[in-house]
Amino acid sequence: MYLTKLSVINFKNYEDYQLQFCKKFNCFVGSNGVGKTNLLDAIHYLSICKSYFNAIDSQNIKWNSGFFVIQGAFQNQNELHEIYCSLKRNAKKQFKLNKVEYTKLSDHIGKFPVVIITPSDSEIIDSGSDIRRKLIDSIISQCNKNYLTQLINYNQGLNQRNALLKLMAENSKIKLSDLDIWNEQLVHFGSQIIETRLKFIENFKPLFVKTHQYISNNELQQVDLNYQNTTTHDTFLEALKQSTQKDLALQYTSIGPHKDDLEFSLNQQSIKKYASQGQQKTFTLSLKLAQYEYVKMKTNCNPILLLDDLFDKLDETRIDQLITYLNNEAFGQIFITDTHAQRLENLLLSIEAEHKLFNITNESIYAHG
Repeated sequence: MYLTKLSVINFKNYEDYQLQFCKKFNCFVGSNGVGKTNLLDAIHYLSICKSYFNAIDSQNIKWNSGFFVIQGAFQNQNELHEIYCSLKRNAKKQFKLNKVEYTKLSDHIGKFPVVIITPSDSEIIDSGSDIRRKLIDSIISQCNKNYLTQLINYNQGLNQRNALLKLMAENSKIKLSDLDIWNEQLVHFGSQIIETRLKFIENFKPLFVKTHQYISNNELQQVDLNYQNTTTHDTFLEALKQSTQKDLALQYTSIGPHKDDLEFSLNQQSIKKYASQGQQKTFTLSLKLAQYEYVKMKTNCNPILLLDDLFDKLDETRIDQLITYLNNEAFGQIFITDTHAQRLENLLLSIEAEHKLFNITNESIYAHG
């Protein structure tokens, strides 16, 4: 699978551009601030139905415009699939596959898988547990539609339970038994989520260890990741009941898969506390490349790989090693952003990789290669 073309209208800093791509390496090069990353985000939008960087859809509309449109065409074997996405301010987002509009955006997730690697991936280690849960959920959701449905239903039940907890704090006449219906919904969907996540970690960990060994150039480092759950699937209901008074005081649900976490370690020590910046970059890059391997294994399809500001993550020796690693049939189409066109082109020419460069300025995009 690969993206043959992309069209953006009023998306972020772009007024109106159409681009044609090659099957392997496509490189957006130019100075900082010209919008290279925004093109990667447009591709991400076509695959995942949302921006990787802006949670609020309207923030992706060009500042002086009332709408944006993103269109693209994915070639999958002998079939060409046209994707259309549009958003008007204060209106519902519209998504179409081959001119047929989706009734549920979740039906699109996983059809055209994508993996994005950015400098902001350091948040996976540095930030709160919600970022790590988002990583797990984004990987599994591209491969398992049932999981995405369970997640949506769980979050709906969670929001209802939290709303009821707030009402109970204000109105003592509401009975504790009124929580039962939402407890049952959380347990039903939450237990399945926990089991799926645990199975995912079991399958994902060997891929991650193998990838890290390659990226770290076979250095003697022991990496590990473990799922930290606040409850188990078979004790979830009892745990919810026992936490009722605490939840009433907090006015939100304090246990469940929405509070679980991933624990990362390097040589049996917390990577957040003890690893160097270089070790952390290698760790997060390995996580994302293992994500690629996992999604490929589960979907039987090469995801599109988006590499934002690649040289920020690794030194030139490891960049050479990584690009060589990616230049084989195990990896499909790849998009890269960089500030140095000649450096990147020389590297791709040295390994005789199929590639196309797009020189980007504030005024234009010039393609060659």
